[in-house]
Amino acid sequence: MNHTFPIMITLDVEECDIPLDYGLQIDLAEQIEISRRGLVKFMQLMDELAIPVTIFCTGVYAQNNPEWIKQLNPRHELASHGFFHGHFDAQVDLKSSKLLLEQISGKEVTGFRMARMQQVDEFEIKKADYQYHSSLNPTWIPGRYDHRDQSKIPFFKHQLWNIPASVSPQLRVPLFWLAFKNFPLWLYKHLTKRTILRNKFLNIYFHPWEFTDLSAYKLPYYIRSVQNDALIDKLGQWIRWLKEKELGEFCTMSIYVNQLKDGK
Repeated sequence: MNHTFPIMITLDVEECDIPLDYGLQIDLAEQIEISRRGLVKFMQLMDELAIPVTIFCTGVYAQNNPEWIKQLNPRHELASHGFFHGHFDAQVDLKSSKLLLEQISGKEVTGFRMARMQQVDEFEIKKADYQYHSSLNPTWIPGRYDHRDQSKIPFFKHQLWNIPASVSPQLRVPLFWLAFKNFPLWLYKHLTKRTILRNKFLNIYFHPWEFTDLSAYKLPYYIRSVQNDALIDKLGQWIRWLKEKELGEFCTMSIYVNQLKDGK
């Protein structure tokens, strides 16, 4: 089996503010450090397996880690995750985060993903000179959003490509980070295979802080169920399986968007 279906591994690099969602106090320096530790492990695995990653990075994280941005392997893509992870002003943060990332990296930034996959006015995204965004999870996440009426496959609207996060073909089971952490690997493999073959692409997103030890924070079990090196090992097993089965080709989101533009 040898398909050319694109497989996109994406990473939302941000200040780790998830403890704040549960009433825990954690300062910015600690948020940055937690993400940095997980990022090192994640990127080591990606480089070991030669996997290109689309990195949606906040301006705050970039400001605190400019050397990491400058030293990114050219196979990876840098995109915007807004300026702050915890709050957002579309008229300011879309453009300012893009300009900052471009200034640090010396490369054009063409993609955007909103924190927590929230909705953003697409006219504002386009006005800030992005070519695509990936802020849609076309499923139902209780307490967050219900996008079961939205497209599961990429589409062009308001002069922007919209690349949804992957969900299973029929029941729209979300394949995002929480599913990867909590589903047994055999089930996650089954769902990703069906999704690739039916939807003809795969777009999965993670966060660097997932790959650290979060036991010091009183977070719900489903968030800290598999973490640190155990999660890295699980990720490595899954990626090696995808390669072995030749279910598609790993690529960055900008490469995929260019293919969509060319009608391939």
